[in-house]
Amino acid sequence: MNAPEKVKQYDRAAQTVGNIVYLEHFNVIHDDQRLATLFYVVGLGGTRDPYLFPGLDNMWVNFGRTQAHLPSRGPKPRPEVLRGTIGFVVPDLDALKTRLQLVAAELKRIAPEAKTRFSWRDAGGAVEATCPWGNRVRCHAPAAEFGRIDLGLVYVDFDVPPGSAEGIARFYREVMLAPAVLKESRAVVDVGRNQRLVFSETSTPIPEYDGHHIQVYIADFGKPYEWLKARDLITMEADANEWRFQWIVDPKDGRKLFQIEHEVRSMKHPLFNRPLVNRNPGVTNVSYAPGQDAFRGTT
Repeated sequence: MNAPEKVKQYDRAAQTVGNIVYLEHFNVIHDDQRLATLFYVVGLGGTRDPYLFPGLDNMWVNFGRTQAHLPSRGPKPRPEVLRGTIGFVVPDLDALKTRLQLVAAELKRIAPEAKTRFSWRDAGGAVEATCPWGNRVRCHAPAAEFGRIDLGLVYVDFDVPPGSAEGIARFYREVMLAPAVLKESRAVVDVGRNQRLVFSETSTPIPEYDGHHIQVYIADFGKPYEWLKARDLITMEADANEWRFQWIVDPKDGRKLFQIEHEVRSMKHPLFNRPLVNRNPGVTNVSYAPGQDAFRGTT
């Protein structure tokens, strides 16, 4: 008689998706759409959204199912710099390096007087770049830790003050109802299937908050709102499907820990799961191949 076959055991908790189901975009104001196009479209390989904000006062750039929002409203917009590092997955790091070399040459040609903060380097397994205004980006090749994503925004890693990470993890766990853990001096918050928010303690002085924001979709739209509303922490009542807050506080004692505006949308928001156009940045008029215009990877 054959021995009974062993049933494979799985970590079922690893498949749990918390209340924050999606990190869709980050938003930073800039003052020159030429430079933004060079960095985010020509360099990083994103695709300008062809349907929304086609003018000169804003630009949405698609990366898979995620975006960078880059408004430049007003006669003299004040550029914003996210206090941390923006993490992307891109399909080909070698192609990315080639494009960033082109960006460096083009910036010298069109903006020699601007003295931009643009730079990039091969970080060994990743490519780190800085946009013309100082926003830090880290690009990774597709990997198991990011699931099946070949192109997209996969994390934002914020610089936060010493001693704040534990309370930040508690805030996301207890208030936003998202899986969050403390790993040494970092709060790591799970977002949806394969994204995360990270808050890394640093002794380096942190610049004053300048108004940039991130946008998330959440499943339970009511409980976090009521908690924040009761403590006068809601900063905007946008409409039936959106509200915003800026301060992350420790639910244990109410201490303010870190300021970053969260644009919080419900899953009934009309933009939830909106299909986004993504081009194949490897196709040019010289290398054109019929049927290869669109990005074909997993987003």
